[in-house]
Amino acid sequence: MRTRGALLATVVAAVAAAWLAAPRDVAVASAAACGAGTHGPKGYGYAGVESVRVASGIRATITPLRAASVGAGHAAAWIGVGGPGEGPKGETVWLQAGVAALPNAPAMLYAEITRAGQSPVFLPLAREVPVGESHRLAVLEMAGRPGVWRIWVDGQPVTDPIALEGSHGLWKPIATAETWNGGTGSCNRFAFRFGGVAVALSPGGSWRMLEPGFTFRDRGHVVKQLRPAPGPRSLAGEPIEPYAFDALSA
Repeated sequence: MRTRGALLATVVAAVAAAWLAAPRDVAVASAAACGAGTHGPKGYGYAGVESVRVASGIRATITPLRAASVGAGHAAAWIGVGGPGEGPKGETVWLQAGVAALPNAPAMLYAEITRAGQSPVFLPLAREVPVGESHRLAVLEMAGRPGVWRIWVDGQPVTDPIALEGSHGLWKPIATAETWNGGTGSCNRFAFRFGGVAVALSPGGSWRMLEPGFTFRDRGHVVKQLRPAPGPRSLAGEPIEPYAFDALSA
């Protein structure tokens, strides 16, 4: 497992500048107390999971459980594939979609595309995601087109086909919360729910409940697996409850 890097591009700050709202109170403490750095560079912290298997996509319903408190940098919850050095020839390549919060701004819905040798392309999808509002997100390889991907939101594609040569059969998808303190002593606070987390066994779908492999759990962050309450099953049987977890700051 490679260490994670800055998977939410700094271009987010520029794009979001026009969306700034009134300041909020933030929690501030020492950088060490934030618990960042185990799975990424200094100032970053993660709480999430990587699939145990290589897959052709990942989907999840992401819900902010409370308003993020971001003193500097960002807090986000995303699903995606790829990462720093994860391209077919060791390039930095990734696709992700999620919810991000910045200082003095409401949470936003976004997608991000990073092709080999190019800067990340940030796509703002919704300027405000209130606490408790859920969105179904997916990063999925296209049926009949290995190595070509699309990002989906609430059942609709929000990108054109994205060709990433050599990416078929390469990546173990990830669902995680991420925080960056902007190089300051600010400790960002967040709580996100990932529901219905599943991976695609083949391009275009064939979804199966995610089986977590590696877990990102930096100091000060919590990954709380959610288990469905037992109950009666219908005569025809019911599908297994998809994997779900909460990712939050302690």
